[in-house]
Amino acid sequence: MSAPWTLPDFDDHEDLHVFRDPKAGLTAIIAIHSTHLGPAGGGTRFWHYADPAAAMTDALRLSRGMSYKNAMAGLAMGGGKAVILADEHRQKSPELIAAFAAAVDKLGGRYVTAQDVGISQQDIIDISKGTRFVSGLPPKQGGAGGDPGPSTALGVFLGVKAAVARGLGKADVAGVHVAIQGVGSVGGGLARHLAAAGARLTLADKDADRALALAKELGGVAIDADAILAIEADVLSPCALGAILNDATIPALNVPVIAGGANNQLARPDHGAAVQARGILYAPDYVINAGGIINVALEYLDQADRAAVNAKIAGIPDRLNAVWDESAATGDHPACVADRMAQALIGRG
Repeated sequence: MSAPWTLPDFDDHEDLHVFRDPKAGLTAIIAIHSTHLGPAGGGTRFWHYADPAAAMTDALRLSRGMSYKNAMAGLAMGGGKAVILADEHRQKSPELIAAFAAAVDKLGGRYVTAQDVGISQQDIIDISKGTRFVSGLPPKQGGAGGDPGPSTALGVFLGVKAAVARGLGKADVAGVHVAIQGVGSVGGGLARHLAAAGARLTLADKDADRALALAKELGGVAIDADAILAIEADVLSPCALGAILNDATIPALNVPVIAGGANNQLARPDHGAAVQARGILYAPDYVINAGGIINVALEYLDQADRAAVNAKIAGIPDRLNAVWDESAATGDHPACVADRMAQALIGRG
């Protein structure tokens, strides 16, 4: 594997740590991109990578994305991310979780962890037994915190509505056909919001039974996961893993709007221009999916109750419209514009 600082996604990270505890079965990467605005906040991903180099790339990309996400959301936090390398069976043990908590604690608060793919709320509770630098714990009555998924889903729903207004000229999503890739915590929550608002849904998930069950519940249609990216619809909403907008998928897209909750949807930065060249309106992922980090960040900073969290999430459409306005004025694609705005906010513009 190349030296991490020579990787395309290194982007002048402040810190990059690899923690190993063979007895506990832990190999973890903690990447801290920026602490310009505050402690580096970002979740922990527990995932099996066939190639360890992919884990490093994922950590770097996700960490940088958190810097940009937190900055654009107006949070007093920098950006970081942790990746725990899972075995092929994705087995966790109390010893592994305790060793990871000790690793986070060694950083003394420069990194604050939270829930992400493969990490449950119970894992977060267990991590909190070994470090105080953790957020997303069960909320007190009316307070911020807890599972970030529902907050992310709410923000993405508001962002989809803004994208529909901008790209389709429709005041609401009633009758709008939305294709959702991935119906876990975020995608499933989004689907329920959209169904309640009268949208027409096509759902897909690597767990086909989960997609089918949700489609039956909401009156939608479930299709094969391999087909969702090319379906004809009004909105494509990627809510699974990243890098799904790439050389192979972009030519096959059949939607006027892309707005979803997945991180790092563009496989490369230039894919934003390729999406724009297709005449597709794109909602930059870390702008639209900021609801979850708003929830856990305000919990950690002890700044808000649930109503204040929802009020800040309600600002996501305004931030998206600011990006799209500048994109229209400059001709630069929305992902490029959002990056430029975020870089200025973290002192790298």
